[in-house]
Amino acid sequence: MAGYSRRSFLAATGGVLAATALSARGLRAEQTPQPMRFGLVTYLWGQHMTLPELLAACEKSQVLGVELRTQHAHGVEPALTKAERAEVRKRFADSPVTLVGYGSNAQFHEADPAKVRQNIELTKQYIQLMHDCGGSGVKVKPNSFVKDVPREKTIEQIGRALNLVAAHGAEFNQEIRVEVHGPGTSELPVIKAIFDVADHPNVGVCWNSNDVDLQGEGLKHNFNLVKDRFGATVHVRELDSADYPYQDLMRLLAGMDYAGWILLEARTNPPDKVAALVEQREMFERMLARAKS
Repeated sequence: MAGYSRRSFLAATGGVLAATALSARGLRAEQTPQPMRFGLVTYLWGQHMTLPELLAACEKSQVLGVELRTQHAHGVEPALTKAERAEVRKRFADSPVTLVGYGSNAQFHEADPAKVRQNIELTKQYIQLMHDCGGSGVKVKPNSFVKDVPREKTIEQIGRALNLVAAHGAEFNQEIRVEVHGPGTSELPVIKAIFDVADHPNVGVCWNSNDVDLQGEGLKHNFNLVKDRFGATVHVRELDSADYPYQDLMRLLAGMDYAGWILLEARTNPPDKVAALVEQREMFERMLARAKS
């Protein structure tokens, strides 16, 4: 199956994981076709909101999906007790807002093997957290290359670490989503090389709308390098930004029948976050309609 298409849904968001539901892309099952949906990464517009405030803002703006980022005011962290995790799960269940997943800072490029192991164990904690709270995945990242370490060695190390956490995530219905991130490691040929190693079906690319997407042979070429490995999330900045061709990105996503979440990871600080979310959602809806036409 190519990418996260309308015919390949993440089982963790659509039903109970079963062996017969697994596809070539891991925790994805045949489900009723769904459109792309617009959601929010709590960085930056939601970083100071408590969980009730965040859910209220999402409901008012009809931005009905959220990726909770670590170290934000909502306080969803591995330190939560079993009862506190159950309360988070209930808050989402009682609202129309979907807990799409978790935005961690776990990274696997470090030269020190002990640090890599620490990040693997931290990712496992986030996997458990999302399982308990009702999410469907955990975002991780490569974050850089290391001075005096061959790039090929770092790529291999990142890929192998991703396979480990992806296998663990599969046991809990949690997809591992690799944000295209970091100097050097955000280049799409590098991401492709990482995913040539990270071949576990439960690890997917989280497209991140970086400037480097436009380098080399351009957006379409770089998109096509990794589109068959897309996970359930794509990150965008404000859709009216002049420095990124978001309408072209929407056409590429529509062309592959992408059915994941388009998550706003904002960079500005508007005074009225709800009004700003409404504006971005409406812009997304217009762009999606044009892309489909």
